[in-house]
Amino acid sequence: MSDFTGADLTGQSGRCFVVTGANAGIGFAIAHALAAHDARVVLACRNEDRARAAMARIVTDHPAADLDFLPLDQGDLASVRAAAALAAKEPRIDALINNAGVMVPPLSFTKDGFEMQFGVNHLGTFALTALMLPLLEQTAAIHGEARVVVTASIAHKKGRIAFDNLDGSQGYARMPFYRQSKLANLLFATELDRRLRAGASKVRAIACHPGVAQSELTRHIPLRRMFTPLLGMVLNTAEEGAWPALQAACDPALSGGEYVGSRGIFEARGPSGPAFRSAASRDAELARRLWDVSVDMTGIDPALAPA
Repeated sequence: MSDFTGADLTGQSGRCFVVTGANAGIGFAIAHALAAHDARVVLACRNEDRARAAMARIVTDHPAADLDFLPLDQGDLASVRAAAALAAKEPRIDALINNAGVMVPPLSFTKDGFEMQFGVNHLGTFALTALMLPLLEQTAAIHGEARVVVTASIAHKKGRIAFDNLDGSQGYARMPFYRQSKLANLLFATELDRRLRAGASKVRAIACHPGVAQSELTRHIPLRRMFTPLLGMVLNTAEEGAWPALQAACDPALSGGEYVGSRGIFEARGPSGPAFRSAASRDAELARRLWDVSVDMTGIDPALAPA
């Protein structure tokens, strides 16, 4: 697998991608790049006005862009269910790119009562993916393959899953809970691909991380505005941060189960390629336990037997 940049993205005519959190930052850069390469792109976002504005920006650059809006709030399982039902009306979905997330907010909760970071970053991703699997399977059966992309983070390396404190009731700290959610993303992608393979599915799951990119995801970080100009000199742009997700969704050299991300110093920036993953993220028993807990918490079962 060679290093991947935006220049390696090939034509995507006839293919359809659902990109969550696509109205700004890395999600917008993903959607923009795919539209520029003739894909149909469905922008799955909470705020319709912001999504429509993002679509207008893309159309300004690419007048023939094939775009649509999908209302999605990953902090609300009813919204997730509704979004999946609407997405199922698409004739095909070649890849679901799970990009949406939150980072280090104050202790807060989703509409279903989950701690916000675990609820949005992991449980929302888990539920949406599970509900969209039937159409992904249908696409894969007809066209040979479909993909699920799950966005993790280099922050997963210090993550641990505190099953006895997922709601933060026994103490909450912003960054450890973010790390936990990103470890959960990587565990989920890995376990999903294992189960898909065991069931002889042609859907593949691939995880990615964007390095350390300039993004609205950092809006809760203190002093962000003060350091943004300096960080812009050393970190990935949103466009560069999109490269790993684009590789995970489109690179024919990937066959499923991989984890790709920025390969520069400390994995913070640069072209995308094979990424380092922690021992915890490779723990199959931990992944199985997280899967079962996620089914119990969401009430949504992907109906995939253990590998």
